[in-house]
Amino acid sequence: MKLQAIIAGALALGFMTNAQAADAPERARDLGVPFTGVPGPLNAITDVAGVTVGQETLIRDLKGGKAVRTGVTAILPKGASSMNSAVFAGMFSLNGNGEMTGSHWVEESGGLEGPIMITNTHSVGVVHDAVIKWRVDHDGADASGYWWSLPVVAETWDGHLNDINGFHVEPKHALAALDKAKSGPVAEGNVGGGTGMICHEFKCGIGTSSRVVPTEDGDFTIGVLVQANYGLRDTLTIAGVPVGQKLRNDRVYSEEDPDANETGSIIIVVATDAPLLPHQLKRLARRAGLGLARVGGTATNGSGDIFIAFSTAQDAPQAGAMASLKALSNDEMSPLINGTVNAVEEAIVNALVGAKDMKGTEGRYAKAIDHEALRALLKQYGRLGE
Repeated sequence: MKLQAIIAGALALGFMTNAQAADAPERARDLGVPFTGVPGPLNAITDVAGVTVGQETLIRDLKGGKAVRTGVTAILPKGASSMNSAVFAGMFSLNGNGEMTGSHWVEESGGLEGPIMITNTHSVGVVHDAVIKWRVDHDGADASGYWWSLPVVAETWDGHLNDINGFHVEPKHALAALDKAKSGPVAEGNVGGGTGMICHEFKCGIGTSSRVVPTEDGDFTIGVLVQANYGLRDTLTIAGVPVGQKLRNDRVYSEEDPDANETGSIIIVVATDAPLLPHQLKRLARRAGLGLARVGGTATNGSGDIFIAFSTAQDAPQAGAMASLKALSNDEMSPLINGTVNAVEEAIVNALVGAKDMKGTEGRYAKAIDHEALRALLKQYGRLGE
């Protein structure tokens, strides 16, 4: 879906003003990158009804050449009501050199209660505490008389561009991301938790996409959001084109160390309105790795590649409640699986295309991918779309 169509849909739905539409940045499809599948009106995780996203971006320069380039991204499965209702969920770790708090209980219980937060590696603790405070401030005690909370907070490392050991993310920043959460278009690139992130040695960050998929029981939506911060240049592949082997300038790591191993991680969040049970959502979370592989991610030793999927179709049963549940059959999973793989691939490329050049702490740089150079390569390989 071209930017013009997305903007028209956002305007029609009241998600965007005319002024905002005029300033909307280019996305991968606007450059002619071809993708498989039909996206939703916004081509974003917020195409799944009820899902909201909030982002708090921290950019400032400090004395002595240090710089703050970080932030927080919040995904609320059911908007404000996420704090008092659980949804079915499943998670998968393709490579575990990273963190996603609360994931053991998601794995054990099959449920997700509260938001999913993404930030930098050294700010997980402060964001975790802030989410508990947010819930205490906005909701009453549970049936036991306590506020019980086990937040899901994930991370990737932004220490190349961000003064990560300066601990610049504060509780107020996590709270701001939660309070800003809304439906509608989702900002990409150098925003929120993705502010200081790098992937395939290009500036990267937050990316999103969606797919509308048909099943025997009707059409359902898959939405994906990624915080991409993984990979060396050589493996980058876009629409089947070996982009990383052709665009060789301004590498971040391997130019200085030709033997560098992959540095970084990726967090992938998959949302759907399809009625799925936890084991089926775990299947979708696993398949996120196939979308990552299409772009050149290989989950090497130093990469934390952790994925979570949830369904908004129905609440997970609460304590003491007997529930009647609906679920698609496993035979109907293939369109959802395909949609997940396709949306993950596009979300990662959107994160690359949406990013801008950034100078960070101690004068380090990360250059964004050159849009015209990418278009030229796609054309050269016969892969430039309309």
